[in-house]
Amino acid sequence: MSANPYAPLRVPDFRKLLVSYGALTVAREAQIVVIGWQLFARTGDPLVLGLIGLAEALPYIGVALYAGHIADRLERRAVAVVGTLGMLVSAIALLLFTLEPRLLSGGIWPVYLVISLSAIARSFTRPAVTALSAEVIPRELYPQGIAWRTSTWQLAAIVGPAFGGMMYGFAGPAWAYGTVVVLMAASVLAIFTVTHRVRPVAQEEMPLGASLTSGIRFLWNEPVILGAMTLDLFAVLFGGATALLPAFAKLLEAGPQGLGVLRAAPAIGAILTGIYIAHRPPMKHAGVALLLSVAAFGVCMLCFALSRWFWVSFALLFASGMVDNVSVVIRSTLVQTRTPEGMLGRVSAVNQIFIGASNEIGAFESGLAARLIGVVPSVLFGGCMTLLVVLLVALKAPQLRRLKTL
Repeated sequence: MSANPYAPLRVPDFRKLLVSYGALTVAREAQIVVIGWQLFARTGDPLVLGLIGLAEALPYIGVALYAGHIADRLERRAVAVVGTLGMLVSAIALLLFTLEPRLLSGGIWPVYLVISLSAIARSFTRPAVTALSAEVIPRELYPQGIAWRTSTWQLAAIVGPAFGGMMYGFAGPAWAYGTVVVLMAASVLAIFTVTHRVRPVAQEEMPLGASLTSGIRFLWNEPVILGAMTLDLFAVLFGGATALLPAFAKLLEAGPQGLGVLRAAPAIGAILTGIYIAHRPPMKHAGVALLLSVAAFGVCMLCFALSRWFWVSFALLFASGMVDNVSVVIRSTLVQTRTPEGMLGRVSAVNQIFIGASNEIGAFESGLAARLIGVVPSVLFGGCMTLLVVLLVALKAPQLRRLKTL
């Protein structure tokens, strides 16, 4: 018999984590829209959009293993609070750049610097919050908890981009950044009130270098988890069109408000999928479902690149979010259910490297490809590469293909 889908929501600390996670995600997603539109409007260069992703990815990935080590050694709640504070300080800096344009008289490089500092803070926050959310609920509730956590992220990702685009379009970037600051402050407050403050117990004492790489070694011996992560890494690396949405918004003559709506479309589809998964029995034939969902994501990207109608593009992004969240829930459930509690921070950090590489470096790849071959051809190329990756993983990872109930 499956667990009550609402059982995780009855845990007060889990609810506080969801509030913090949701507020922070709304703020960050709104901030991404504002930054992207500001810099693209200033330069008209799609490579600038890719450089935003690169400025996030390199520092994020660079400190991720150490951040996972810290999450498995120090009190995870404290690590999450400090990391969220770092993101708040970065948001304040972006607000100051907008209020004082003279600060950017020498170029836009300070914006990239602040993005990089925010990425470092986020690199510490993510594994700590992921591991903490697994600590505060019983292990048998992990699938439902993950579904609610991903649904919270997706709901916030609906509100955030739409809100950022609307605020930018109707009130200006200063008001948008000001609201981002308020939301991040609320996120800090919510996670500060979490009562679970137990320092994680490491499975064994080991030198720093060995601890940093232990998450990688663990995943290397878990071909099912590694296959799921690899599939997500390369599929999103090549297949995502999110970084180029400002360019598509101009192509569709949608403006910043339309950009916010397009950014929110995948999340609208994903949250419906997440709620459905939370209410259903454990997923059967999870491996096949994972492969098919990523293939469907690639098809959505191919069709999106060819669309010239706003609401058709919206519908395709909506569908891409639905199928993408299937892979997110499967991968996250595999990580939490097959990883020893004392290693959750380090393994989650490696997972975040895969996600960060696929999203942020994927954004750079999209921007560079758009510069070289054009916006539309770059997304068409990415969709084809996604389908190729699915085929290769299906052939090379039979354990993942045969994965049954989670």
